[in-house]
Amino acid sequence: MRDAWIKRLPEPAQRYLEGKRLDEVECIISDLPGIARGKAVPASKFAKQEHFHLPDSIFYQTITGGWGEAADDDGFIEKDMILKPDMLTVSAAPWTGDWTLQVIHDAHDRKGNPVPCAPRNVLRRVVDLYRKQGWEPVVAPEMEFFLIARNLDPAQDIAPMVGRSGRPAAARQAYSMTAVDEFGPVIDDIYDFAEAQGFEIDGITQEGGAGQLEINLLHGDPIRLADEVFYFKRLIREAALRHDCFATFMAKPIADEPGSAMHIHHSILDRETGQNIFSGPQGGETDAFYYFIAGLQNHIPSALAVMAPYVNSYRRYVKDHAAPINLEWATDNRTTGIRVPLSSADARRVENRIAGMDCNPYLGIAASLACGYLGLMEQRRPSTQFRGDAYEGAGDIPRVLGSALDRFDAARDLHDILGPEFARVYSIVKRAEYDEFLSVISPWEREHLLLNV
Repeated sequence: MRDAWIKRLPEPAQRYLEGKRLDEVECIISDLPGIARGKAVPASKFAKQEHFHLPDSIFYQTITGGWGEAADDDGFIEKDMILKPDMLTVSAAPWTGDWTLQVIHDAHDRKGNPVPCAPRNVLRRVVDLYRKQGWEPVVAPEMEFFLIARNLDPAQDIAPMVGRSGRPAAARQAYSMTAVDEFGPVIDDIYDFAEAQGFEIDGITQEGGAGQLEINLLHGDPIRLADEVFYFKRLIREAALRHDCFATFMAKPIADEPGSAMHIHHSILDRETGQNIFSGPQGGETDAFYYFIAGLQNHIPSALAVMAPYVNSYRRYVKDHAAPINLEWATDNRTTGIRVPLSSADARRVENRIAGMDCNPYLGIAASLACGYLGLMEQRRPSTQFRGDAYEGAGDIPRVLGSALDRFDAARDLHDILGPEFARVYSIVKRAEYDEFLSVISPWEREHLLLNV
């Protein structure tokens, strides 16, 4: 007889298991980079457990597997966290060889308090601040990524994948359906996996880079959308591996191609009326609309280390290369860092085009919402709407990770929104990564400095 707990799962998970015997459940949580950490347990065991444990040190680990000296006053003793499943996130893992579900967990300490460094908890903290003001934040992320040829040697340049035609994917084919067709088998698996997981894709388009695609998701609750991006990154990687290629979410994987962004669309609803607070009764822009834009302009430079978390992230901000270099704002202008898309008054929204696809989706969305929240609280006006090509202007965002971390460390108002303990740990871990990067001598240095200086 079907276990009672399975009957309470989200409908897509139940459909996935129809007539099947569940074998395993993957209990997962996002670390700071956005990697899924956790345990795989037999389905029979998961049905009996209310929680499981992982050490808090998973939030002190760098992207390379090193450690930041970020432990609290108790020292680096790797205290167990209590991880409780959010059953609304139960989803299929359709690429596995058996019938497997995955479920996202929330991290608590021994006293039952949310662990402040857990990315999902950071986002929830920000969303709760909006709700205390009577607002409901709504977001819609866009995911850009590259499908590339298998790259087994880090010393080799990354190359686009070979498509159905037998030729490498071509660049500068934005919105080409022929280019999309080149990746048909991978995209088919992405659709199939997404359907099995209950995700609705708003569209897939070819972007400007060779082998670069964009997936748009429908707008909704920030935590749910961050969960979907977290799941989607794994889903897309698995679909690519089935077809002898890799999917990469690096911000700038190929030197002469555009980078990959996670554009974030924001709107704010009044929780009592359901009305978009960016639009007035007659459909015009409200003060809140302008305050939110000003918040992005004034605080993104301090939050950039969260939205662009690696040294590679800053290679994306290249003039005339489909990435913003400043924080100008404008309606229907993709050269500005802050864009207001064409829409009806009810759907009026603000798009942050700064965040990279390499950011942790929970943290990137949390940081962007935090900037907007500070703007709503400060009630300052933005700069005058920009006219023309914003690439012709000067850049006004940090250009390297070290500078971005300096701005982040000084931003106490932002720390209060994201959580001071998270800010402390995040800075230590990112500086450990940055120091490790600086210890590596690059091919460029060997080529141009070895015999010339």
